[in-house]
Amino acid sequence: MKTPFEPETPRRPGLLARLRASFLTGLVVIAPVGLTVWLVWSVIGWVDGFVWPLVPNAWHPESIINYWWGNPRTITENGIEIANPERIRINVRGVGVIVFFVFTIFIGWIAKGYIGRSMIRWAESLVERTPVVRSIYSGIKQISETVFAQTESSFEKACLIEYPRKGIWAIGFISTTAKGEISAKGGNTGEMLSVFLPTTPNPTSGFLLFVPAEDVMPLDMTVEDAAKLVISAGLVYPNGKDPSQPVDAE
Repeated sequence: MKTPFEPETPRRPGLLARLRASFLTGLVVIAPVGLTVWLVWSVIGWVDGFVWPLVPNAWHPESIINYWWGNPRTITENGIEIANPERIRINVRGVGVIVFFVFTIFIGWIAKGYIGRSMIRWAESLVERTPVVRSIYSGIKQISETVFAQTESSFEKACLIEYPRKGIWAIGFISTTAKGEISAKGGNTGEMLSVFLPTTPNPTSGFLLFVPAEDVMPLDMTVEDAAKLVISAGLVYPNGKDPSQPVDAE
């Protein structure tokens, strides 16, 4: 007979509890894969739906295959022209993405030449004289250049800075050394660094801070690992085995 002071034997989880635990574990495994496949598939379908209406019907895979097999679009039956019932019907998703990819490369190749640059400058001069359109075009162009432009500039390192007050640390990204008027009028005798302070969980927004170099603590982790840490709100550390150690620590 057990006394009230003896610890109780842990009860074995029931069937429903075990099924629930297995379901949640499976969900953790399936959800990232499923959402990734769904997102990629949806984007491909969206691009196809936008590109295909602009492609001549004779260039569609369905038209080409039926042309090879000798299946016309319509046939004449009893003097009436009807749709060909033997015509092969296919829906190849992703071909529109390939067409868009090739077309974009072609436009980029033309834009790099002298004639292409002249045409772009002429078109932009027309847009700049249009009151409403110029604001929309300017904003979209800045976003596109920021996201898609191939430049050598990128964040140098991840770092820690004391923000929003002393004693509280935040992850930032060192972009460059402050120059010109910012460095001259910053009220600091030493070097100043331009630090981008991202927000969580959306690191594309944040604050640009000019911080004295001695107040910036560079991190050993890569910029990509620091971004993962910001996006996950501190749940995903670069070193999963021992978060207290750098990535390259043994």
